[in-house]
Amino acid sequence: MTKNASLATEFCGMKFNTPLVLLSGCVGFGEEYTRVHGFSNRDAGAICLKGTTLDARPGNPAHRVCETPNGMINAIGLQNPGVDYVVNEILPTLDFEETRFIANVSGSTIEEYIEVTRRFDDSPIDAIEINISCPNVKEGGVAFGNDPAMSARVVEACRKVTNKPLITKLSPNQTDIAGNAKGCIEAGTDAFAAINTLMGMAIDIDSRVPIIGNNQGGLSGPAIKPVALLKVHQVYQVCRPHGIPIIGQGGICSAEDALEFIIAGASAVGIGTALFYDPLVCDKINRGIAAYLEQHQLTSIDQLVGTLQLNQR
Repeated sequence: MTKNASLATEFCGMKFNTPLVLLSGCVGFGEEYTRVHGFSNRDAGAICLKGTTLDARPGNPAHRVCETPNGMINAIGLQNPGVDYVVNEILPTLDFEETRFIANVSGSTIEEYIEVTRRFDDSPIDAIEINISCPNVKEGGVAFGNDPAMSARVVEACRKVTNKPLITKLSPNQTDIAGNAKGCIEAGTDAFAAINTLMGMAIDIDSRVPIIGNNQGGLSGPAIKPVALLKVHQVYQVCRPHGIPIIGQGGICSAEDALEFIIAGASAVGIGTALFYDPLVCDKINRGIAAYLEQHQLTSIDQLVGTLQLNQR
């Protein structure tokens, strides 16, 4: 690599070994990939824990996962043991010397978001990601993340009960993601994760019923990458004046994919669906990014963030 070049970067005051973040729901509560031979938590800058609610949830009925062309639909239903179990039983088993760990807070009401955030604030967790794609049961099931006003309310409420870095996970299933991001910045978010999954469906043509037990689910994987790239670019325009960093995510499977997101404005990149078919993909992506830095005589990925040059009309 170029002299003094490094994959290490800083995100919201946290030091990441690499710009890679293992996404919530893909690695359990941080312990699953320690069992994969050849993988080290040091390969990732941070690991997002599985979505956590106030009380334990059994999740949705089967089928919960369905493969689609260049992607995957999932509707797990936030199956988790509840925040008290995660804080008291799981967090003490994690090695915070190896990487950073980010909690993923989910809820059906603003009050639940507040209480789960409060519990994680009183824990060794490094940062908190707010999953605002959850349905608001008090508003007829409308997702918090699809309504800018509700998104900002959740962020503002969580901001009041923690001093830890807050990362708002933005939904692509809305009209104006940049406008939503602006409201969340004003409400106190420290960073964004963009994007969450797109909503999708798959149908069994013999039975003529949806394959997913929940009828619909979140589409992830390479199929959504072009959408995710555009959304990151749009959100970056709002974030840049405020110095708000972004975890770019959505279909990243290679170093080239990761570099596209960084150039579009992401300070870190999330790896999710790719882990299911290539558990060692992080090492390959890290090596590819390092090779790019060497080829272009760069010392860090920070020099690439937001360097996209748009075509002139």
